[in-house]
Amino acid sequence: MSEEILMNITPMESRVAVVENGVLQEVYIERPQKRGIVGNIYKGKVVRVLPGMQAAFVDIGLERAAFIHASELCRKGERDSSAEEQPINQLVHDGQSLVVQVTKDPLGTKGARLTTHISIPARYLVLMPDSTHVGISLRIEQPEERDRLKALVEAALEGVEASTPAGFILRTAAEGVGEHEVVADIRYLQRLWETISETIKSSKAPANVYEDLPLPLRTLRDLAEPDIEKIRIDSRETFQKVEKFVDKLLPEVKGRVEYYPGERPIFDLYSVEDEIQKALGRKVQLKSGGYLILDQTEAMTTIDVNTGGFVGHRNLEDTIFKTNLEAATAIARQLRLRNLGGIIILDFIDMDDSDHQRQVLRALEKGMERDHAKTNVTGVSELGLVQMTRKRTRESLEHTLCESCPTCEGRGTLKTADTVCYEVFREILREARAYDSESYLVRASQSVIDRLLDEESGNVADLEEFIDRSIRFQVEPIYTQEQFDVVLL
Repeated sequence: MSEEILMNITPMESRVAVVENGVLQEVYIERPQKRGIVGNIYKGKVVRVLPGMQAAFVDIGLERAAFIHASELCRKGERDSSAEEQPINQLVHDGQSLVVQVTKDPLGTKGARLTTHISIPARYLVLMPDSTHVGISLRIEQPEERDRLKALVEAALEGVEASTPAGFILRTAAEGVGEHEVVADIRYLQRLWETISETIKSSKAPANVYEDLPLPLRTLRDLAEPDIEKIRIDSRETFQKVEKFVDKLLPEVKGRVEYYPGERPIFDLYSVEDEIQKALGRKVQLKSGGYLILDQTEAMTTIDVNTGGFVGHRNLEDTIFKTNLEAATAIARQLRLRNLGGIIILDFIDMDDSDHQRQVLRALEKGMERDHAKTNVTGVSELGLVQMTRKRTRESLEHTLCESCPTCEGRGTLKTADTVCYEVFREILREARAYDSESYLVRASQSVIDRLLDEESGNVADLEEFIDRSIRFQVEPIYTQEQFDVVLL
């Protein structure tokens, strides 16, 4: 599988696209004024303890107070403790200073989610200051490789001096690396943590004591795996920063990073711009003729599968199976591309054959294997639905690029012109009973006025006769279809 990373960098916005076999799979967008804060470390101040929710609100200097649950609080050395959870008011109190790390960006009306289980990632290792444990990514499956890496870290720790003991987790990228890379990462992380510790001591809450890397460097650290063929960057300044970063931390990536000077925009190489536009729509067309409908709500995301124009060649069950099989692969891609998280309900077309159900589930799980976010897929429920979760740490593509429509206020529907006409009639009757006036002026949108003067003209005449007053009409170009005013003359 050929895989490339494209970076489009401007002063206003940084965008990264992950392309597999010429098809866009993931998009990351970061804007200076709305930069994500996941991974940032703060010295915060507890502003409210909620015993009933086993949680507390912490001021970390943002617009909204952040949220921390009791399970995310730990005392020194207690990360691996299996002791029963203590009441929140025994762990923290109002006004207390707390060193916390952001695990989820503020989403919608919710504040950021926090933890005191600090973890700082490098290329191959993650440092955990409040632990002495050495762990290994579950994606490294070979027992021999797991044993080798663990022994490598333990041996390296014996030869590396540190002012404060710390634990480490080996990342998936560590598979196959040697002693030199591991020791370099350990030294880098320990130096970084010592710097952060000094900043924490000298800072007054609330304060930001550590910011994660900007998007281009973070992408290299987290996504530049061995199967990435090219990393193309269209900004010379960013390319130079990346080169220095690569020389220092990722020498094995050096030959794959290149500056893209082409006149054609880098995101046009694989129709990335078109794919981003498509990813903002509700409907996803499948090659067979079927389609998906995706609806993102506050509570969950629902995905409905339909056969559409696909009629198949053999029988109905075979048509349904083939549509669901194609949909499973498309859904896995859409979840990554749109960065949909939380609870996700998949409504595949009902299948009677249990073997077909298993194959569709397997296709979905296979499609999710390359997803960097943690996912959990359940079986088919009694209602024929597949329930799944996908870890959500940042806003979805839609929430990043779009806002609720001011006309429909996010409903996605508008009152019809005839519905508004009848509201106008009721308002005129209400005004006629309450106030004495010679005539009325109705100000509304073009579509509503057209209907009042055409299809509803008979009703308008009857109303004028009933209230014994004339009614005039005026088009207001700036009014939406639902807006209108009845003015007394």
